[in-house]
Amino acid sequence: MNRRLICLLLAGTACWGQQKLRIIAFGGHPDDCDIKFGATAAKFAKAGHAVKFVAVTKGEAGHQEMGGGILAKRRMAEAKESARRLGIAEYEVLDNNDGELLPTVEVRKQVIRAIREWNADVVLGPRPLDYHPDHRYVGVLMQDAAYMVVVPNLVPEVPPLKKNPVFLFYQDHFQKPYPFKHDVVVAIDDMWATKLHAFDAHVSQFYEWLPWVDGLYEQVPKDKEERKKWLSQWMDKSWSRAVTAEQRGVLEKRYGREAAAKVVHAESFELCEYGRQPSIEELWRIFPK
Repeated sequence: MNRRLICLLLAGTACWGQQKLRIIAFGGHPDDCDIKFGATAAKFAKAGHAVKFVAVTKGEAGHQEMGGGILAKRRMAEAKESARRLGIAEYEVLDNNDGELLPTVEVRKQVIRAIREWNADVVLGPRPLDYHPDHRYVGVLMQDAAYMVVVPNLVPEVPPLKKNPVFLFYQDHFQKPYPFKHDVVVAIDDMWATKLHAFDAHVSQFYEWLPWVDGLYEQVPKDKEERKKWLSQWMDKSWSRAVTAEQRGVLEKRYGREAAAKVVHAESFELCEYGRQPSIEELWRIFPK
């Protein structure tokens, strides 16, 4: 029996801290994983774990002036550059249309296939409660793939996993039908600049499309260094939500009260009820500090 299987059978109490994990994160578009998981992914990668991002659609609708294949090709290149900056192993973009994603059996098979091929220990994605239909349906697809990744007769061309991964949701601020639960919180101040550097790779999104949507496009500097400073200020002002009392409480338990009080930026994750169910203590050991 190999060491990896022994670790899993022993429920991972000490082994999670020693084995190198395989982590796969799903997003609706070629920047969603970066936004929700970028800094923690960089921490995982820095510690030697294998991290893969998957955009379930090509993102070819996300721009005010261009679209279709030209934009899809541009966004794929941006995603690859973001992966390089984060230090993660791979960034895959699936061949599904932006704004038209549905949780069909065929797309579910794509998600199952991706999880199996990566031999994932940990799977992340959005909750199925998001404002964007593509985000919502990625959440549905991820949940639908949980358990099915171990069923041999589905997607038989790829061997089933021998164990069910841990499935988790990215943080969001939506309250209905129930608010997000901060099961694990990661302090990311040490990786905040890295996360912004990854955002900077998505030029079509963070300097064009998203500012245009927010009515800020005319404010974006043309100079590369100046616009990067602008991006940092914009993220801190509008995108980076203040650490909540609930997050601070979890941070205190993980890092200690004094260290937690100094945290400015954090990423949170909620354990999905499907998939393997580690204890909270084990979950905290899985995630980097």
